Amino acid sequence: MQLNQVTVGCTDYAVSVAFYRALGLTQIVDAPPGYARFETPTGETFSIHRVDAAGPGGTVIYFEVETLDETVAALAVVGIAFDSGPRDESWGWREARLRDPAGNALCLYRAGDYRRFPPWRIGQDTQAKEMQE
Repeated sequence: MQLNQVTVGCTDYAVSVAFYRALGLTQIVDAPPGYARFETPTGETFSIHRVDAAGPGGTVIYFEVETLDETVAALAVVGIAFDSGPRDESWGWREARLRDPAGNALCLYRAGDYRRFPPWRIGQDTQAKEMQE
């Protein structure tokens, strides 16, 4: 399976559209006030749909960014507020965390090979060595 689409709720269509466009996503569907779809530079899609009451839940949407620090700085200049980051995490990723206008949690990150091939990936020799110790 390959993740290629995520949809989150929004309470203010115009504000949410502006937010995701400011993040650098390209809007490819505009069906106000209920639905919008965006595309990343590599072709994955992300959507918002209107709900009466959105809010944070257990879902976190991850967007990988090659130039994380520069991107976060540029977004801050245009008024995007971040909860944390960028900072290096113990699992090898560099992350910055924020929320969209409806409260959905987002993580902008740079993982390199650690996203798909962390040292503890099942079947890698390093995991076997750690388990023996």
